[in-house]
Amino acid sequence: MSKKGWLISGIAVVAVAALAYVSFGHQGTSNNKTVTVGIMSANKDDDDIWKSVAQTAKDKYGVTIKFKQFSDYSQPNKALQNGDIDLNSFQHYAFLDAYNKKNGNELTSIGETAISPIRLYSNSYKSVSDFKDGDTIVVPNDPSNESRALYLLKYAGLIELKSGLTLATTKDITSNPKNLKIKEVSADQTARNLPDVQGAVINGNYAQSAGLKYQDAIFVEPLNKDSHQWVNIIVAQKKNKNKKIYQDVVKAYQTNKTKQLIKEKYGESEVAAWDKQFN
Repeated sequence: MSKKGWLISGIAVVAVAALAYVSFGHQGTSNNKTVTVGIMSANKDDDDIWKSVAQTAKDKYGVTIKFKQFSDYSQPNKALQNGDIDLNSFQHYAFLDAYNKKNGNELTSIGETAISPIRLYSNSYKSVSDFKDGDTIVVPNDPSNESRALYLLKYAGLIELKSGLTLATTKDITSNPKNLKIKEVSADQTARNLPDVQGAVINGNYAQSAGLKYQDAIFVEPLNKDSHQWVNIIVAQKKNKNKKIYQDVVKAYQTNKTKQLIKEKYGESEVAAWDKQFN
């Protein structure tokens, strides 16, 4: 073959190799730099926070975050376990622990986000000391939120609970000096019951939906060793917990910029948790 022929062949080989890289190698790199995160829908403040995190992930780590929104709390963990999404961010430790016990223990936290302290509201009283004998307090009836509400009542000095519990129920109340009636209702009904009872323990999202101001609460969940289980987390499959691209998403979330945005959006009703001490 002539030198010209060799040159043309060489150019052709290089061209084919370059095309193969663009078609296959580059596409693989692009896919590896995309992470799909499952979040709950219909919360503009959370959406704004995650948009900021996505921008940080893109600018600092070259990671593109895509979002899949869910309307039901039962969906994101199933989607993660099935591989339909890469990460999710909607739950606290206690919720994840309960899910894992029922579903094979395949998911794990890879980073903390924030905590929304649960609160005790009352239209009747201004202080927990005002409760009278036989008063009724509404609490959520699902296991994790009921336990959380009972611990709040414990720290408010209204009841005492058995020690060493993972999740508390009304059966674990060991002292109830004011003979309070603990009424269990669906979490989304706690705020609606408030006008008919003397007190109600209400999750932040339902309090917000009902137009209740966090400043109006008469007692706020303390941030201590018992409340650490209510910290919200970013979750992955256990086999992927050390994957660098997922850790980059966590780092993109855990920034001073995110912390300031949480404060801007939620005031004191939500607190950045990843650098908090829960003693």
